[in-house]
Amino acid sequence: MRRYAPLVAGLLAWTAWAAEPPAPARDVDSLEGTVAALYDVISGPAAKKRDWDRFRSLFHEGARLVPTGKRPEGNVASRVLDPAGYIERSSPIFEKQGFFEKEVARRVERFGHVAHVFSTYEARHDPSDPSPFLRGVNSIQLVNDGKRWWILTVLWEAESEELKLPERYVP
Repeated sequence: MRRYAPLVAGLLAWTAWAAEPPAPARDVDSLEGTVAALYDVISGPAAKKRDWDRFRSLFHEGARLVPTGKRPEGNVASRVLDPAGYIERSSPIFEKQGFFEKEVARRVERFGHVAHVFSTYEARHDPSDPSPFLRGVNSIQLVNDGKRWWILTVLWEAESEELKLPERYVP
């Protein structure tokens, strides 16, 4: 029986992953829909519960979210999160303040079943705020398995005093 333990554990892990709620077709039928769903699901007013099932449904098993930037000490660092880690890190922030992130420009490179979306974003605490409190670029890698688009990686860096968005990434 012990020799089957890894197989059983693997099947249980796959079953748990496969049991995730399915993504709405509008969210994963196209690159545009998948990127739009990513922005939509994390955006909302303070204390609004995000639809984390919808969020998780966008990501492939093993997907990563990687915020990158210059730290106060002066070094550049990245934090590698899985979707659950992003939810844990972001939920307390979203409970305290509104967060509305929207795409303002996009560049897409695609080959076969893989795509890279370089997506410039702006974030506001309220959609009516006259100017964003945050801007940056999301580098989103996706794969299409023949049925739908999956997000594999979201790597991002926010604009800072030292690092301004170049004109080619701003509408």
